[in-house]
Amino acid sequence: MLKFRNISHILILVLLIQACLPQQIVENEAQTAIVEFTATNPPPTLTATPPATPTIAPTTESASTPTLRVTITAANGNLYIRRGPGLPYNQIGVLSKGTSAVIIGQDILSRWVQIQVPDKDYTGWVSIMTEFSSIEGDLSTIPDFTFTDYPLPAYIMNCTEHELAIEPGEYYLYNVFTDELYLNEVQVDPGVYSVYDMFVPGEPEIQKVNIVEGMTVAITVNGFGVSHKCP
Repeated sequence: MLKFRNISHILILVLLIQACLPQQIVENEAQTAIVEFTATNPPPTLTATPPATPTIAPTTESASTPTLRVTITAANGNLYIRRGPGLPYNQIGVLSKGTSAVIIGQDILSRWVQIQVPDKDYTGWVSIMTEFSSIEGDLSTIPDFTFTDYPLPAYIMNCTEHELAIEPGEYYLYNVFTDELYLNEVQVDPGVYSVYDMFVPGEPEIQKVNIVEGMTVAITVNGFGVSHKCP
């Protein structure tokens, strides 16, 4: 009886071992398969590839449109080039007859244009309100602005006992003893002026003055050579 029990126990043990053995093998095989996959066949790494930047070809219109260019020419005589857009500004050069310059701007309050002075590294202004100038191109394409660097006033003062005439401009200056204020002086634009003594027969030229911005020139010697100080 005891022997039979021992044999039964052995058979049960064998059956238990056989039942457990396949599962363990499967688990080991599955585990081995996972290890082999990880070691020899790594999953591919996903890398984002940026899209190619498109190349934009120039259109026919932009490729064929020329740069706009507007010029002014001293057609019938010389043109004074001034520091600003107006006669009260200093003369800084001359655009000689037949010479052209590129227009780069225009003043919206006057008929003056800003130019690149030929063969110079600075700009200036010339008037287009004259028969001596000629425009080539579309002036409406040129940018406009208000020039705010205002000119300094200039004056000629008569300090003599005689009446004087100033040319150009046909200015008449009373003598220094006049009772009226400012009748013996006049505001003028920069330029060269001739002074004539109206009291001396023949009204001779007694002085030539070159006026610039901010200057006041006092005439102290009359046509007889007599000097008089300004009050």
